Amino acid sequence: MRALTISAHGGLERLEYRTDLPEPDVTSESDVRVRVHAAALNHLDLFVLGGLPGVTITPPWIMGADAAGVVDRVGAGVRDVQPGDFVLVNPGISDRRCEYCRAGEQSLCIHFALLGEHRPGTFAEYVVVPAANVRAVPAPAPEHVGDAAAFTLAALTAWRMVVTKARVAAGDSVLIWGIGGGVSQAALQIAKARGARVWVTSGSDAKLARARALGADEVINHRTTDVARTIRAQTGKRGVNVVIDSVGRATWPQSLGALGRAGRLVTCGATSGPTVETDVRRMFWNQWTLMGSTMGNDAEFEAIVAEYRAGRLRPVVDAVLPLERGREAFERLAQDAQFGKVVLRVLAE
Repeated sequence: MRALTISAHGGLERLEYRTDLPEPDVTSESDVRVRVHAAALNHLDLFVLGGLPGVTITPPWIMGADAAGVVDRVGAGVRDVQPGDFVLVNPGISDRRCEYCRAGEQSLCIHFALLGEHRPGTFAEYVVVPAANVRAVPAPAPEHVGDAAAFTLAALTAWRMVVTKARVAAGDSVLIWGIGGGVSQAALQIAKARGARVWVTSGSDAKLARARALGADEVINHRTTDVARTIRAQTGKRGVNVVIDSVGRATWPQSLGALGRAGRLVTCGATSGPTVETDVRRMFWNQWTLMGSTMGNDAEFEAIVAEYRAGRLRPVVDAVLPLERGREAFERLAQDAQFGKVVLRVLAE
């Protein structure tokens, strides 16, 4: 089996394109095997490559979380999908037995695991996952397979942040950081569909121009502009109702500076660093709600798949490269050169 792997943490030089790995097989009656057609990169992959606290790998470790492809084997107990179905893969694996899973909050599972981080990933010809982690969708045209592969992780993360956590509604004002990334772009589409006025930021004027075409109402270059001061000026000093922040340390002070009274801040990442400072006096005086969010539950997975099927929510794909050029794809993501998702084409043409 062909796959993109690492045998040790480090830089891009650790990435290995292999052609000699054994194919995984279905071992549980509730599992399915997916013949991967395409798989997409996320910043998570860069973190796994560099090494994460508490995360260990077994060489050769298959990278990748997002994927789409065709089911080719199913366990004896699988009923919802069958061989030949084209499916989207949800990379968040839960045990479906703990108290959180029983309450319908699978992403809070005490044994929650992500493909590519805690379990072998999707940058391979085959991946085995629980049947609960796939949903059948109409098979896309070959030129749109990258859209399917790039969809799930970013859309699911954004949906939980915007809809479930922040409860964005018509008339809300929303600030979204770093519009070049997949989660931010999905959050923009979802917030606009719910009737919000949306500010987005980037350090690239070219990316900001493209964000306007996606529907952003206001754009701010965070490298040259004080984001919080600009938003305060544009909102009559009120600030925004909601901030969507996946950056962490570098943006936290500006996020809070832009957040209005009774504002809701939701964070799903810390690409610039994990430690932030918050003046608790401002927090209680302004009655802010500061929330963390990771992936999504089954109901949210169903919701985004419905949006995908209806054509209302689709990712922006920056580039599609063959699996053997995986290091080049990682380089593009590491350089922050992309606008949208970088996809690896796994199924050989």
